[in-house]
Amino acid sequence: MISSRASELPTEVRLEYPFSGHTIDLPAAQPGAEPVKMHFIDEGSGPVVLLLHGNPTWSFYYRNLVHRLVDAGFRCIVPDHVGCGLSDKPGDYPYTLERRIEDVTQLVDHLGIQTFSLVVHDWGGAIGMGLAGRRPQAVHKIVALNTAAFRSRRIPMRIALLKLPLLGQLMIRGLNAFAGPAALMAVNHPMSRRIRAGYLCPYRSWRERVAVWNFVRDIPLRRGHPSYASLKAVEDGLAQLADKPVCLLWGARDFCFNLHFYRQWQRFFPQAKGQVFEDCGHYLLEDGGETVEHSIVDFLAEKV
Repeated sequence: MISSRASELPTEVRLEYPFSGHTIDLPAAQPGAEPVKMHFIDEGSGPVVLLLHGNPTWSFYYRNLVHRLVDAGFRCIVPDHVGCGLSDKPGDYPYTLERRIEDVTQLVDHLGIQTFSLVVHDWGGAIGMGLAGRRPQAVHKIVALNTAAFRSRRIPMRIALLKLPLLGQLMIRGLNAFAGPAALMAVNHPMSRRIRAGYLCPYRSWRERVAVWNFVRDIPLRRGHPSYASLKAVEDGLAQLADKPVCLLWGARDFCFNLHFYRQWQRFFPQAKGQVFEDCGHYLLEDGGETVEHSIVDFLAEKV
């Protein structure tokens, strides 16, 4: 279904994000409730590239890369995870890693996609590699950008504090203490006011920040966490992808997914191509711009 939601964005954001967009109905959390609409971009034609964002971003993160990939002859599928971007933001949705993987799986099946390459960032790594590990035969290539898809107890103290149930929800949903600071802290080179507005416009109220909070709450650091088993299954599934071409592109100034995570990826995929960008932060595509975009396009276009 063609979506009109993008047309409702502020004019300054539409200048950066000129896509029409589509939606797919996903099952509601409660029987009998209205389906939940997931918004996604579907641009271009050719080999499919599935691009998955993290928290607290949305498909806006990939806007420039989409143009470059389409020009290079690829078809780009870029969903907004439920609760993010232009997707529905229900209060009673099961915002868990397992449900995220299921949502993306349903999108791929809905579009009849048989093979695809992945570009993943932040939480998109665990979600995308969860899908890939379950369908390794469908995966062509993988590009990982400052992300993880394996267990780790490493977490910045400022994020650990925001996981506390009452304090975290008040800070993230009430005071915008995650998406707001990220627009400043996730880059090494300050973004323009218009680009910051693009990142923040879907997250302007308590209700709209429901997934931002739930992504933080869903970080599984220990065995007792509800998503720990799901993340372990994602990690175990990486072995199914050992023969895939992998490219690791990393912003060295990321305070969260730092170079420790880059080295962990190299242990899982010792054959991976890798490049570290010393002056870039967590939002690598913002700091690295055309240089990083060209690296991704070249890797995906390279004959195997």
